[in-house]
Amino acid sequence: MITAEEVWQTLEQVKDPEIPVVSVVEMGIIQGVEVGEDRVVVTMTPTFAGCPAIELMRENICEQLAALGVPNVTVSVALHPAWTSDRITESGREKLKTIGLAPPARHGGFIELDLLETVHCPFCGSANTSRENPFGPTLCRALYYCNDCQQPFEKFKAL
Repeated sequence: MITAEEVWQTLEQVKDPEIPVVSVVEMGIIQGVEVGEDRVVVTMTPTFAGCPAIELMRENICEQLAALGVPNVTVSVALHPAWTSDRITESGREKLKTIGLAPPARHGGFIELDLLETVHCPFCGSANTSRENPFGPTLCRALYYCNDCQQPFEKFKAL
């Protein structure tokens, strides 16, 4: 019989479709795993309710667990409690930096105004950065520039 730990390890192989350097586990999208005799139920919470990648993530999860030998997989979507950027794991935050995406600060439910937050460059760590545009390629990102290493980068907004 497959264990919950094996399921969690397998889910680490399922990449976030928008940010494939991190897994759905590292992004905090997986809320829970239930293992039965011949089935596994995975509960996921997308980063926002209208996420266009919900079905793709569901398919990828089912494929990975089928390859593990799970005959019946159910992936349910739970919108409560809502996903927050606090759910991104430390390893996920470090991986975001490797692709030039500054991770959001942990907020514990209290989100500062973006204008007041110091954003550190994911490339050199400098706080000498400036926001170029509050909107990036997706609603959850903003565009920044590092005045020290002269690299443009994106910041994942705190949600």
